[in-house]
Amino acid sequence: MLLIGALLACNHPAWTGSTPTVSPGTPIENSTPATTKAATLLPASPAPPTLTPIVPIFSTLAPTLPLPTRTLPPTLEPLPLPVSGHIVYVCFIDGFDNICLMDGNGANRTRLTTTAATDFYPSLSPDGQWIAFSTRRDNNFEIYVMGAEGSTPRRLTQGMGSNFAPAFSPDGARIAFVSARSKSQNVWVMGADGDGADGDGADGGANGGASGGASGGDPAQLTDTPGNNVDPTWSPDGSQIAFASDRDGSSELYIMNADGSNVRQVTFGLNIGGRNDWSVDGGLLTFYAGPTGARHIFTIHADGSSLRQLTNDSDNRGPSFSPDGQWIVFTSHRTGNNDLYLMRTDGSQLTQLTNDPRPEWQPRWGK
Repeated sequence: MLLIGALLACNHPAWTGSTPTVSPGTPIENSTPATTKAATLLPASPAPPTLTPIVPIFSTLAPTLPLPTRTLPPTLEPLPLPVSGHIVYVCFIDGFDNICLMDGNGANRTRLTTTAATDFYPSLSPDGQWIAFSTRRDNNFEIYVMGAEGSTPRRLTQGMGSNFAPAFSPDGARIAFVSARSKSQNVWVMGADGDGADGDGADGGANGGASGGASGGDPAQLTDTPGNNVDPTWSPDGSQIAFASDRDGSSELYIMNADGSNVRQVTFGLNIGGRNDWSVDGGLLTFYAGPTGARHIFTIHADGSSLRQLTNDSDNRGPSFSPDGQWIVFTSHRTGNNDLYLMRTDGSQLTQLTNDPRPEWQPRWGK
């Protein structure tokens, strides 16, 4: 995870554009869902466009103008597997990260945002009706929500630093997210309507979530350690939050109570990436770990037992469980481009879900 502190000190140009109205979801024409075949390695394609860093704080801004939607080429045949729900993900189109949505089998791919600014870290609400995401359309990374069809985007945070990785609580009432300020990134929680998210929020650091944001109101800070505490995800019962932290040197997976108390370390010496997810029964966590260029998908029990590596090829990131708990969607670079793949929770039945020359990543599965 990139260290935010140094980047926050950089100068950046003043914002001169205006934010366009984001139209409802635009179908990506000629898109078809994925194949029934297990993923087949394809010849290496030309180098993909430069990927947007996970936390690009101050890069040169382009004017905020609507962009035309370009047709994605047909990809793979329908996937007649018992996959359900929807997958929201980041799609790199027309030079910017956008939010896209598709069915669990890869059908009906739709581009939801068209703003000439970074839109990423999408997350579906438990009922599948809303998407929370981070965007730089206002010259600073803020948390927004919009309808699952791309309608009525609304800003939830303001004046809290740079904000990333929103995740809805299981009851849909709260959103956990990461706020970067000073030289650290920490986990916060706020009401899903963003009430009070216009300043420093709750005071008092860790355990501040015992009131305020942890119960659905003003933002409350749950972690307060130096360094990076990132990518929070809620346990299915809403009582716990998993996150990645480098508080003790190596980046590892941690779990805390939903009010920020009782922090305990789950992995040791794995150098994990941030994105993680809980299985539907709360028994397993999935995450990715390893050196850049050779990262792999793992599962582990919440008590730290039964660590299992599920991938062994290429570079793999950002896993998310299906709503029925039978599948994991993730990003892989095994064909020379970032595409989305499915596999069973034991690593079997690997299936390529997308096959587009433009990169796609940060999938999140929901209803």
